[in-house]
Parts: sequence; structure tokens; C-alpha cells
Amino acid sequence: MPEAKVGAAIADEGESVFQSRSGGRLDKELADLSGLARHRLAQLIRAGMVQVDGRVVTKPARLLAGGEQLTVTWPSAPALPAPEAMALTVVYQDAHLVVVDKAAGMVVHPAAGHSSRTLVNALLARLGTLPGADPSRPGIVHRLDKDTSGLLVVARSEEARLGLIRQLADHTMSRRYLAITSRAPDPPFGTVAAPIGRHPVHRQRMAVTPAGRPAVTHYRTIGQLKGGQAVVLFRLETGRTHQIRVHMQALGCPLLGDRTYGGRPAARQMLHAYALGFRHPISGTAMLCLADLPPDLRLALADQAEMADREARRDAERWADDADATVVGGHL
Repeated sequence: MPEAKVGAAIADEGESVFQSRSGGRLDKELADLSGLARHRLAQLIRAGMVQVDGRVVTKPARLLAGGEQLTVTWPSAPALPAPEAMALTVVYQDAHLVVVDKAAGMVVHPAAGHSSRTLVNALLARLGTLPGADPSRPGIVHRLDKDTSGLLVVARSEEARLGLIRQLADHTMSRRYLAITSRAPDPPFGTVAAPIGRHPVHRQRMAVTPAGRPAVTHYRTIGQLKGGQAVVLFRLETGRTHQIRVHMQALGCPLLGDRTYGGRPAARQMLHAYALGFRHPISGTAMLCLADLPPDLRLALADQAEMADREARRDAERWADDADATVVGGHL
């Protein structure tokens, strides 16, 4: 049997041949044999890039008996994003990480329909190189939707990348958001613990579904606007795609401007990641990064803007006090 490519195989066009060692799911067996991420192998299986004993299989959950020949056809390596000089608001930067206050309208990394002018393109122009196995999203450990503004931490070293991923996985990274909802939540504060997965019909959307992954959102209403909209603070335990947007839709109070999930019209979805708390993955120092409310959100908040500033900062500083954190950026 030809020697199997391991680890870097995803970047090289060609084939790898493995022999299954035991029964179990196809995607898990390939992950164990290749050392590659299971979700990435599941994508290749669904794309028809995997054969079992010479026959194409497209179901990641296909059960193996043991002893089958598994052939993986690797796609051509995607092109590295091109560095593009663009304006960025950097809240903090050192040799291992950078914290950016992303503007609404900016996509985080290249994807279908957005091959350039992304945050990754801008960071490559500013920093030169970023770590990570996926060349389309180097340094990225978490994301914000295109029309969500606010804070993202991006890794500049592999050690920092792995450390930040661990903090996301064990829920020790504190991510806090402020939003305007189309209607006031009822009850005005609480926790939404409802699994989120792909919408069964509209595949570009997410939905609360029993087949989804666990998702937990804590929320607290801090004010109400004249049109009946509410000002709400959020703290995430998990980081599912569109999590706040989907959970608020499930409560019957979608975000203002979130047309995908039924929100009242506005220039964009009124959601801002105003605080990000974490321990520096190298030094261990607790850090709280703050981002000011952007002008369009302040305009929408009208006479509630100062109150929102004050409550958002108090909310974030509770975490900073408990963690004895250094506060960086923002004038909230």
C-alpha cells in the first residue's frame, strides 16, 4: 500500500490511501488515521472525494467493518489571501496576538463571494504572516458576522492560536455584546439554552433545532427605545454561527436590522461586540479589551446611548474585577 500522506496532505493535490483499523464512522476513522480535523474530512466525504474499497462514499457517518481500503483525493491547495492595505482599528497588539475592532460591513476571512477586502487581507498587509492550518483563515480563532461590529482576537503565533482555541472551548473567554432588538424580550433577562444547527429548509440560515449543537446565550435588557425596541446586553458561553441572532428570533424579538431572522428594517443588524476578556495565552495575564459603540449604533440608540455606554462598561468590568484583568482600549 502506498505510504499515506499525513498532516500536510490537505495542501497537496493527489491521493492518500489508508487501511481502516476497526469499525466505526468513516469520518472519525480517517481523522484518526490522517491526523486531520474530522469536520474537514467530513466536507471531503460529502464532496465525493473519498472512496471505500474503490467506491465513492458521500456519508461521513458510513460505518466501517475494519480492513477496508480508504482512498482520499485531496483538492488543490487554495491560494493564500493577498495582503491588502486597509484601515483597521487595532485595540491591542504584541508578538503573539492582535485584537481588532472590526467595522460593520467587513467580512472576517475570504469565502465564496468575498475573495478580497476581508479582515484577513488587511491583517496580512499589516503583520506579514499569520499561523494556522487553513490558508484561507490564518490566525482566525473566532468570527463575527459581516454586519456585526466589534472585537476579535487574532493569533500571531501558533502557540497563541492553540491557547486561544482552548479558552473558547472551555468557555473561559468572555465575549460580550450590545444589541437593539426589534421588540423587548420577555422575560427581560435570562438564559437561552437551545441547540443551533442548519435550517432544515433554508440552508443559508441557522435555526433552533434538536439536531443542532449546544448553544447558551445569557441576556439582560437595560433599556427601551421610543419605538418599542429594546437595548440588550449579551454574554456568550458558546460560539455557534448566528447564535445571538437565532436565539433572539426564537424569543420573538429579532435584532433590529436583521432581515435574515425577521428583524425590523435598519441599515444593518444592530449588534456590537463591545468587550472581550481572556488570559493572554503566553503570559497568562488577564486582559479585558473594550470597543466603543460605533456611530451608527449610537445614532440608533438616540437618548439611550450614554446609558448603554455606562451599563456596558459596568457589565464588562465585573468580569475584569473577578479576573483582576488589565483593561485595554475603549472609552465606554
